[in-house]
Amino acid sequence: MVSLPASKSISNRALIIYALSGGRQLPENLSDCDDTQVILDALRYMPEEINIKAAGTAMRFMSAYLSVMRGTHVLTGTERMKQRPIGILVDALRKLGADISYVGKEGYPPLRITGQDIEGGELEIEGSVSSQYISALLMIGPMLKKGLELKLTGDIISRPYIDLTLWMMREYGADAEWTAADTITVNHKPYVNRDYVIENDWSGASYWYEILALSDNREAQVVLNGLKDGSKQGDSVVRYIFSLLGVKTLFQSKATTAPQTVTLKRNGRCVPKLEYDFVNSPDLAQTVIVTCAALDIPFHFKGLATLKIKETDRIEAMKREMRKLGYVLHDRNDSELYWDGERCEPSMEEGIDTYNDHRMALSFAPFAMKSGSLIINNPQVVTKSYPHFWKSLTDAGFSIEVKSEE
Repeated sequence: MVSLPASKSISNRALIIYALSGGRQLPENLSDCDDTQVILDALRYMPEEINIKAAGTAMRFMSAYLSVMRGTHVLTGTERMKQRPIGILVDALRKLGADISYVGKEGYPPLRITGQDIEGGELEIEGSVSSQYISALLMIGPMLKKGLELKLTGDIISRPYIDLTLWMMREYGADAEWTAADTITVNHKPYVNRDYVIENDWSGASYWYEILALSDNREAQVVLNGLKDGSKQGDSVVRYIFSLLGVKTLFQSKATTAPQTVTLKRNGRCVPKLEYDFVNSPDLAQTVIVTCAALDIPFHFKGLATLKIKETDRIEAMKREMRKLGYVLHDRNDSELYWDGERCEPSMEEGIDTYNDHRMALSFAPFAMKSGSLIINNPQVVTKSYPHFWKSLTDAGFSIEVKSEE
């Protein structure tokens, strides 16, 4: 049985809400990934300067959290983090009454935040921004004197992540819901303390779907633990996507609310071409791109706009690294990637570069099943979301050799 990491998305939300509720009962089965650990350390020690390193989620969630907690703090991170824009969130928090200033370049971290009681009220924000901005605002909603009425304009992307946040808030006693197709209302009602156990991570499961899809053994199966059939995680849609790529998902029981054991088996049937819109599950895109190419399944994927503002520009990174494997990908409108079967001469000897992006290492590693072997540069980046990934691969029979840098 594969021991999956706990859900990073649920862990990060649970920690912020736990702290806002008074912080007496720490959630159980917390993720041991980098993002969650920096939030946990920040909440535990609350130093004057909080360094969240490369954790974009922590930067966004902590910006909102510190705005409603007494004290002045500087929120900073890595050099790459200082290049990731945060102006939209800061502007929104300021409109609600937050006291935030930029330490360096306007619109980018580091931030100096002085927490205080905030009025709240009505706010408009584009629905196409990162869902983490929206989630950060929603989670502090119960603490605002007038609550929060958040109107999302234009197209709403990554909606499952917003719904996950609302569900988590309600789990802790908040009064928060969609009150119109484009509006979320959060009433001024304090969170309540409670025991909470965190589900394991569906995006972590996606790499095992990929491994099974690429296996030559038709009888192969993978057993995963701690997943819910009725999961609120947006990435649980991986079940559907990989059903089109030859993998079926079998749950231990019909229960939908309790974590349980899941068995993945081959069904042998793949679509001739895969078209999919990842607007609600962008973190699965890299895994599915590598899988489709390895199976010689042409694809056209949309909804990838947020990939350009992740740990790296994932659209450019995927084009560059897939070319090393012999596949020529094309992009369109900064939000689409497609592969029509075009190949080139592989150049795998220099290895797959990971760009400080955990999902580059995680999604490319299973390709070794097709190529025989593969070099992953800076493999330690997986600690951001799946710290024991390489050990799990070894336990599953992969041979992994760690080369020291010269």
